[in-house]
Amino acid sequence: MNDSGLRLRPWASLMLFLSAYSPLMIIFIIKDCAVNFPWFPRTPFVSGALLFLAIASIVMTIRIVRKIVSDLPVVITKATYKSGDMFSYTIPYMISFMNIDLGDWRTIVSFLLLMTILFIIAYRTQTVFINPILALAGYMLVDCSFKRGTKESQGLVITNTPIRIGNYYKLEQLSYYLYIAAQNGLNKREDHNED
Repeated sequence: MNDSGLRLRPWASLMLFLSAYSPLMIIFIIKDCAVNFPWFPRTPFVSGALLFLAIASIVMTIRIVRKIVSDLPVVITKATYKSGDMFSYTIPYMISFMNIDLGDWRTIVSFLLLMTILFIIAYRTQTVFINPILALAGYMLVDCSFKRGTKESQGLVITNTPIRIGNYYKLEQLSYYLYIAAQNGLNKREDHNED
Protein backbone atom coordinates (compact mmCIF):
# COMPACT_ATOMS: atom_id res chain seq x y z
CA MET A 1 0.00 0.00 0.00
CA ASN A 2 1.49 3.33 -1.00
CA ASP A 3 1.78 6.34 1.24
CA SER A 4 -1.13 8.25 -0.30
CA GLY A 5 -3.40 5.24 0.17
CA LEU A 6 -2.83 5.32 3.90
CA ARG A 7 -4.57 8.65 4.35
CA LEU A 8 -8.34 8.98 4.46
CA ARG A 9 -10.07 11.57 2.32
CA PRO A 10 -10.34 14.87 4.23
CA TRP A 11 -14.17 14.79 4.38
CA ALA A 12 -14.14 11.26 5.85
CA SER A 13 -11.53 12.29 8.43
CA LEU A 14 -13.62 15.37 9.24
CA MET A 15 -16.73 13.24 9.84
CA LEU A 16 -14.78 10.90 12.12
CA PHE A 17 -13.33 13.87 13.99
CA LEU A 18 -16.69 15.63 14.39
CA SER A 19 -18.35 12.44 15.63
CA ALA A 20 -15.76 12.24 18.42
CA TYR A 21 -17.07 15.57 19.69
CA SER A 22 -20.76 15.04 18.96
CA PRO A 23 -21.55 14.49 22.69
CA LEU A 24 -19.84 17.85 23.38
CA MET A 25 -22.13 19.46 20.79
CA ILE A 26 -25.17 17.98 22.57
CA ILE A 27 -23.87 19.34 25.89
CA PHE A 28 -23.57 22.81 24.34
CA ILE A 29 -27.15 22.57 23.06
CA ILE A 30 -28.42 21.60 26.53
CA LYS A 31 -26.49 24.48 28.12
CA ASP A 32 -27.95 26.86 25.52
CA CYS A 33 -31.54 26.08 26.49
CA ALA A 34 -33.40 28.96 28.09
CA VAL A 35 -34.41 28.68 31.75
CA ASN A 36 -38.06 29.58 31.12
CA PHE A 37 -38.34 27.37 28.01
CA PRO A 38 -36.21 24.30 28.79
CA TRP A 39 -36.67 22.67 25.37
CA PHE A 40 -35.98 25.79 23.31
CA PRO A 41 -32.39 27.03 22.79
CA ARG A 42 -31.57 30.73 23.07
CA THR A 43 -29.60 30.57 19.82
CA PRO A 44 -31.66 28.22 17.65
CA PHE A 45 -29.51 28.61 14.51
CA VAL A 46 -26.24 27.65 16.24
CA SER A 47 -27.90 24.89 18.28
CA GLY A 48 -29.64 23.53 15.19
CA ALA A 49 -26.35 23.49 13.27
CA LEU A 50 -24.64 21.66 16.16
CA LEU A 51 -27.46 19.10 16.35
CA PHE A 52 -27.26 18.49 12.60
CA LEU A 53 -23.45 18.10 12.74
CA ALA A 54 -23.66 15.72 15.71
CA ILE A 55 -26.23 13.41 14.10
CA ALA A 56 -24.73 13.54 10.58
CA SER A 57 -21.18 12.87 11.81
CA ILE A 58 -22.24 9.87 13.92
CA VAL A 59 -24.20 8.32 11.03
CA MET A 60 -21.35 8.94 8.56
CA THR A 61 -18.72 7.56 10.97
CA ILE A 62 -20.55 4.26 11.36
CA ARG A 63 -21.04 4.06 7.56
CA ILE A 64 -17.36 4.86 6.86
CA VAL A 65 -16.10 2.18 9.24
CA ARG A 66 -18.53 -0.46 7.97
CA LYS A 67 -17.53 0.19 4.34
CA ILE A 68 -13.83 -0.47 4.93
CA VAL A 69 -12.79 -3.69 3.20
CA SER A 70 -9.72 -5.37 4.59
CA ASP A 71 -7.35 -7.42 2.46
CA LEU A 72 -4.29 -8.10 4.63
CA PRO A 73 -4.47 -11.60 6.16
CA VAL A 74 -2.36 -11.89 9.30
CA VAL A 75 -1.96 -14.17 12.31
CA ILE A 76 -1.95 -12.43 15.69
CA THR A 77 1.09 -13.21 17.87
CA LYS A 78 0.50 -10.69 20.68
CA ALA A 79 -2.43 -8.52 21.75
CA THR A 80 -2.82 -5.91 24.50
CA TYR A 81 -6.06 -4.05 25.18
CA LYS A 82 -5.51 -0.28 24.73
CA SER A 83 -9.04 1.17 24.56
CA GLY A 84 -8.20 3.45 27.49
CA ASP A 85 -6.28 5.56 24.93
CA MET A 86 -9.65 6.66 23.51
CA PHE A 87 -10.05 8.81 26.62
CA SER A 88 -7.53 11.29 25.17
CA TYR A 89 -10.51 12.81 23.35
CA THR A 90 -12.07 13.85 26.66
CA ILE A 91 -9.72 16.81 27.25
CA PRO A 92 -11.73 19.32 25.14
CA TYR A 93 -14.86 18.15 26.97
CA MET A 94 -13.59 20.18 29.95
CA ILE A 95 -14.75 23.24 28.01
CA SER A 96 -18.34 22.17 28.71
CA PHE A 97 -17.86 23.04 32.38
CA MET A 98 -17.16 26.66 31.47
CA ASN A 99 -19.88 29.22 30.89
CA ILE A 100 -20.25 29.05 27.10
CA ASP A 101 -22.48 31.56 25.33
CA LEU A 102 -23.33 30.31 21.83
CA GLY A 103 -24.64 33.78 20.99
CA ASP A 104 -21.22 35.39 21.48
CA TRP A 105 -19.29 35.42 18.20
CA ARG A 106 -15.94 35.54 20.03
CA THR A 107 -16.77 32.30 21.84
CA ILE A 108 -17.77 30.62 18.56
CA VAL A 109 -14.65 31.82 16.69
CA SER A 110 -12.36 30.79 19.56
CA PHE A 111 -13.96 27.36 19.77
CA LEU A 112 -13.78 26.89 15.98
CA LEU A 113 -10.09 27.83 16.06
CA LEU A 114 -9.40 25.26 18.80
CA MET A 115 -11.33 22.54 16.94
CA THR A 116 -9.55 23.39 13.66
CA ILE A 117 -6.14 22.95 15.30
CA LEU A 118 -7.26 19.67 16.89
CA PHE A 119 -8.59 18.42 13.55
CA ILE A 120 -5.34 19.25 11.72
CA ILE A 121 -3.36 17.36 14.36
CA ALA A 122 -5.76 14.38 14.24
CA TYR A 123 -5.72 14.32 10.43
CA ARG A 124 -1.95 14.52 10.10
CA THR A 125 -1.38 11.86 12.76
CA GLN A 126 -4.32 9.76 11.49
CA THR A 127 -5.74 9.39 14.98
CA VAL A 128 -9.32 10.19 13.92
CA PHE A 129 -10.15 6.49 14.30
CA ILE A 130 -9.28 6.61 18.00
CA ASN A 131 -12.78 7.81 18.60
CA PRO A 132 -15.15 7.54 21.59
CA ILE A 133 -18.19 7.12 19.32
CA LEU A 134 -16.57 4.00 17.85
CA ALA A 135 -15.97 2.81 21.42
CA LEU A 136 -19.68 3.31 22.15
CA ALA A 137 -20.47 1.37 18.95
CA GLY A 138 -18.49 -1.59 20.29
CA TYR A 139 -15.06 -1.02 18.71
CA MET A 140 -11.92 -1.65 20.74
CA LEU A 141 -8.32 -0.52 20.38
CA VAL A 142 -5.77 -3.34 20.65
CA ASP A 143 -1.97 -3.13 20.46
CA CYS A 144 -1.01 -6.14 18.32
CA SER A 145 1.99 -7.95 16.94
CA PHE A 146 1.15 -10.03 13.89
CA LYS A 147 2.75 -12.06 11.13
CA ARG A 148 2.07 -12.11 7.43
CA GLY A 149 4.11 -14.98 6.09
CA THR A 150 7.56 -14.54 7.63
CA LYS A 151 7.25 -10.78 8.10
CA GLU A 152 6.32 -9.60 11.61
CA SER A 153 4.74 -6.19 12.25
CA GLN A 154 3.25 -4.28 15.15
CA GLY A 155 0.50 -1.69 15.34
CA LEU A 156 -2.74 -0.57 16.91
CA VAL A 157 -5.80 -2.43 15.62
CA ILE A 158 -9.35 -1.14 15.81
CA THR A 159 -11.80 -4.04 15.96
CA ASN A 160 -15.38 -4.79 16.94
CA THR A 161 -14.57 -8.40 17.84
CA PRO A 162 -12.12 -9.69 20.46
CA ILE A 163 -8.67 -10.48 19.05
CA ARG A 164 -7.22 -13.82 20.07
CA ILE A 165 -3.56 -14.78 19.83
CA GLY A 166 -2.93 -17.44 17.18
CA ASN A 167 -6.04 -16.60 15.13
CA TYR A 168 -6.08 -15.21 11.61
CA TYR A 169 -7.66 -11.85 10.85
CA LYS A 170 -7.97 -9.58 7.85
CA LEU A 171 -6.68 -6.07 8.48
CA GLU A 172 -6.72 -2.84 6.53
CA GLN A 173 -3.84 -0.42 7.06
CA LEU A 174 -5.08 3.10 7.89
CA SER A 175 -1.71 4.67 8.69
CA TYR A 176 1.80 3.40 9.38
CA TYR A 177 0.90 2.01 12.81
CA LEU A 178 -2.91 1.93 12.73
CA TYR A 179 -5.04 -0.88 11.29
CA ILE A 180 -8.68 -1.86 11.35
CA ALA A 181 -9.97 -5.41 11.49
CA ALA A 182 -12.93 -4.79 9.21
CA GLN A 183 -13.50 -8.47 8.47
CA ASN A 184 -12.98 -11.49 10.64
CA GLY A 185 -13.60 -14.20 8.07
CA LEU A 186 -10.24 -15.91 8.59
CA ASN A 187 -10.30 -16.49 12.31
CA LYS A 188 -9.20 -20.11 12.41
CA ARG A 189 -5.74 -21.37 11.65
CA GLU A 190 -7.08 -24.14 9.43
CA ASP A 191 -8.87 -21.62 7.18
CA HIS A 192 -5.61 -20.13 5.94
CA ASN A 193 -2.86 -22.40 4.67
CA GLU A 194 -0.77 -20.19 2.40
CA ASP A 195 1.65 -19.28 5.17
